[in-house]
Amino acid sequence: MADENPTRVGFLGLGIMGSPMAHNLIKAGCDVTVWNRTKSKCDPLIDLGAKYKASPGEVAASCDVTFAMLADPESAMLVACGEQGAASGMSLGKGYVDISTVDGPTSTLINAQIKETGALFLEAPVSGSKKPAEDGQLIFLTAGDKSLYDKVSPYLDIMGKSRFYLGDVGNGAAMKLVVNMIMGSMMTSFAEGLLLGEKVGLDPTVIVEVISQGAISAPMFSMKGPSMLQSKYPTAFPLKHQQKDMRLALGLAESVSQSTPIAAAANELYKLAKSHGLSDHDFSAVIEALKVKLKD
Repeated sequence: MADENPTRVGFLGLGIMGSPMAHNLIKAGCDVTVWNRTKSKCDPLIDLGAKYKASPGEVAASCDVTFAMLADPESAMLVACGEQGAASGMSLGKGYVDISTVDGPTSTLINAQIKETGALFLEAPVSGSKKPAEDGQLIFLTAGDKSLYDKVSPYLDIMGKSRFYLGDVGNGAAMKLVVNMIMGSMMTSFAEGLLLGEKVGLDPTVIVEVISQGAISAPMFSMKGPSMLQSKYPTAFPLKHQQKDMRLALGLAESVSQSTPIAAAANELYKLAKSHGLSDHDFSAVIEALKVKLKD
């Protein structure tokens, strides 16, 4: 990979998702420069051969293409467009790929700031959580400059198993929010079913097995079910991020006057779970909010 495409790659944001994604790029032989708000998170990647810069702007200035994986729209805007943000280091010929999950208006604002520098922009949120990130099995939902998409496709293929080009900026963000809205709603329904079955005397382990063999089977249920039955929620996708995505999806629905009553109800459960201190647990911990409601 390094011989075929000597592009210098920047990576901003080394959390649960960003760190393994950057690791896969380094492992594939890419020339990678990293930045993270907490510098210590960069150290394991520096040990693997990554370079380090002290600000997003410095990363962007030293690289041909810069990827950013931030937690929320506010962080994405700050890292891209704030003081010493990536835009300050962008110039003609460079590219910025935002793989954060944000709303369309945020993506459009970042796109405008990046374009003012003469650089190209691609939004590329991912479908997948910690394990797919580690295994290079993410799904990229991209939109924006097609020429930048073509240029970074080899890197997307290192980090993911598939990629979709969806046209204009905003379409990638919308696709990701629709997917995560469905996922969040599915999880709350699954949690309700487990608790109802258990309350009427069914073995919840058998419920998971029955679901896994039927038409409603989904990898998420088989993967999350066993740990949920043990009230364990190892964080693959933080609950606070799932609730953030539900909120953004509801905002998207509101903008086009689309009714989403199921997602709205699910969002209330994630908010309740957050209020019980479960923000940093896996989003499957939403089942605990239902346990509290049942006790009430």
